[in-house]
Amino acid sequence: MSSKDRREFLKTACMPVVLAAFGISVLEACSTEEDDDSYEYGASGSTSNPSDPVKLDISSSDFNSLQTVGGWLNFTSKNILLVRISETEIRVFDNKCPHQGNRDKWTYNGSQFTCGYHNNSYSDSCSGALTCYDAELEGNNLTITF
Repeated sequence: MSSKDRREFLKTACMPVVLAAFGISVLEACSTEEDDDSYEYGASGSTSNPSDPVKLDISSSDFNSLQTVGGWLNFTSKNILLVRISETEIRVFDNKCPHQGNRDKWTYNGSQFTCGYHNNSYSDSCSGALTCYDAELEGNNLTITF
């Protein structure tokens, strides 16, 4: 392998693959910006751009917990927390903990989300520390704008 070929390989290879070649193991996913991030939830459509609105059919069994006021869901496949505030309102937040960025261990007590890693709590108000997204509920269709 010529030095030009080696340089090109190092520029395009996923860092964990390169490190593994040198005997250094790292647990990380390889991806590029060109990966397709298509999502389809319930019967209401899909998005291929993370900034496009996401439409959710909350009558789908994936969203059973949102059928009652006070119900909530950590929707990890889209990195959002959803909470049913009233019959006509669902609030949507980024599920990234402002403290250390964890996304997967949340609880909800009716007014606050608590991150399970360090027990930091955050209000379910859109004026709190969690990033709140615009969400519009029409019947069983929830449209989220990022």
